[in-house]
Amino acid sequence: MPDPTPILRASAIEAGYGRVQVLWGTGLDVRPRESVVLLGANGAGKTTLLKVIVGLLPAWKGSVRLDPDDVTAWRTDRRVRRGLAYMSEIGVFPGLSIDENLSVGGQFIEKSALKRRMEELYADFPDLAHRRGALAGSLSGGQRKMLGIAKALASSPRLLVMDEPSAGLSPLFVGQVIEVLNRFRASGLAMLIAEQNIAFLDLADRVFTLDGGRIRFEGSVKDLEADDSLRRTYFGLA
Repeated sequence: MPDPTPILRASAIEAGYGRVQVLWGTGLDVRPRESVVLLGANGAGKTTLLKVIVGLLPAWKGSVRLDPDDVTAWRTDRRVRRGLAYMSEIGVFPGLSIDENLSVGGQFIEKSALKRRMEELYADFPDLAHRRGALAGSLSGGQRKMLGIAKALASSPRLLVMDEPSAGLSPLFVGQVIEVLNRFRASGLAMLIAEQNIAFLDLADRVFTLDGGRIRFEGSVKDLEADDSLRRTYFGLA
């Protein structure tokens, strides 16, 4: 059976900042209900690629498609309305309450639907439910990360794009984040996760590696582990 049509396809992307080019013909795709990990070190171009995908940075060349539509020239809010959600490294607005952060995340859906969605998310994240009026900036690092995930999910997206969800977290909290994401993965949410922490490979149906602004590998985790050079690079093993 042929692979289903990707929910996201970024093709031959070239982009950067000012005169500095960061991405060189970079591309990847995510299929419905699939979890894809984009693995790379700091400075590899992961954040730049995600910003092009969500519309926060223009592509110099190449295209971004959501389902059948070429969205390369679309604004970010239009992409969000089509089912795309983005969680940056920070993920939350520290000066807003938990309730307000979730409201911002779901601002493009109807108020009644948002209210129901927020109650669903509070059931999924009970630690947040007990502190709805607390400022996001008053939360622990792990709690802020959970709020960031909940905020991104407030719009009931079909595809969640995440930039370094492990940033600033201890190994214990990294494990909790992975556990939470696994629950939503099981519900059919498609995910694209940019990371340098190989623990997130536990979530991966497929892996892309990014180095020097170029995709160097695409395949399964087993394929990645079987490549001697990649195993040394990402797992530190001979």
